[in-house]
Amino acid sequence: MDEALLRSLTPGVLGILVRRGADFAAAEDAVQDALVEAVRVWPEDPPRDPKGWLVTVAWRRFLDATRADAARRRREDVVDEEPAPVSGVDDTLQLYFLCAHPSLTPSSAVALTLRAVGGLTTRQIARAYLVPEATMAQRISRAKRTVSGVRFDQPGDAATVLRVLYLVFNEGYSGELDLAAEAIRLTRQLAASIDHPEVAGLLALMLIHHARRAGRTAPDGSLVPLAEQDRGRWDTAMIAEGVEILQAALARDRLGEFQAQAAIAALHADASTAAETDWVQIVEWYDELVRLTGSPVVRLNRAVAVGEADGPRAGLAALAELHDTLPRHTAVAAYLHERDGDLAKAARLYVEAAEKAPNLAERDHLMRQAARLNTRRGH
Repeated sequence: MDEALLRSLTPGVLGILVRRGADFAAAEDAVQDALVEAVRVWPEDPPRDPKGWLVTVAWRRFLDATRADAARRRREDVVDEEPAPVSGVDDTLQLYFLCAHPSLTPSSAVALTLRAVGGLTTRQIARAYLVPEATMAQRISRAKRTVSGVRFDQPGDAATVLRVLYLVFNEGYSGELDLAAEAIRLTRQLAASIDHPEVAGLLALMLIHHARRAGRTAPDGSLVPLAEQDRGRWDTAMIAEGVEILQAALARDRLGEFQAQAAIAALHADASTAAETDWVQIVEWYDELVRLTGSPVVRLNRAVAVGEADGPRAGLAALAELHDTLPRHTAVAAYLHERDGDLAKAARLYVEAAEKAPNLAERDHLMRQAARLNTRRGH
């Protein structure tokens, strides 16, 4: 059974059912039933037209489920026949927009995107997010109900779609499902459907980040900072692909935040060693990002870059302009104070940052930094 084929066909089949007038929630249930049937039937009797087969079975499942509803009987009589296969490109694109509807919370939008566009099962998504399957099922059901009344022919917000995909990517890897790889697959699919430099920018950003994945952790599972990573473990072919996609996007002169982020990632990837990193140019790209987003988190990252380009005192001056409640603010302060030679203050700040860390791996990393400095100080 070609699971990848089934997943790639899912959004197009779902889009066709919704385009024909099926309620989104009922259509999604029907498509899931069709996928289960495909897993059962295809190994013994593979169809010549897999997408057409799925459309036929899913539509019949939908009709069976709604046959008792008199209001739907007229539509059923008209379309209760073998449906001809149709192109699903536009339908797939609309599904991206629908699953990233502004009425959904980010977590619901991500879950619905993985289910409806990614073709993943509720069990797979639940395992990836380390929550009970029943919890994820409720989240997806609520999301489906929320978008069921949304008209399918309305234009969507590409920026929202990209943010949802980036949220999926940033979840990374957990359990049996590689969400980073899944996000790349879905973004490639989106890039094939919509010609927009920011879609290309996001794809480039994902590829360049993902290419460094093998170097991010030590054999014991601990985090390895970018400056200490073994760059020989990076996937140079994936980096080259990302840079090529980015250059084509930048050439269109419609800069957006994902293109700027990808440019920063590309500069890191281009350096043979951490010492050769072009920090001056990275600061310039962060200036562009600040202009585009005004984000305090971007300003925080810019402070680190300024500290590398112009010295730790300059970095600390940039950091002083930001509120200390920002995530990672304390960790950045610790790093810059260490660079400035104030090891006692840096060690204390590393401990404080560890107490605020969002996950165990980051907490352990920060505590090791504090222990390292205390050892250097003879404590």
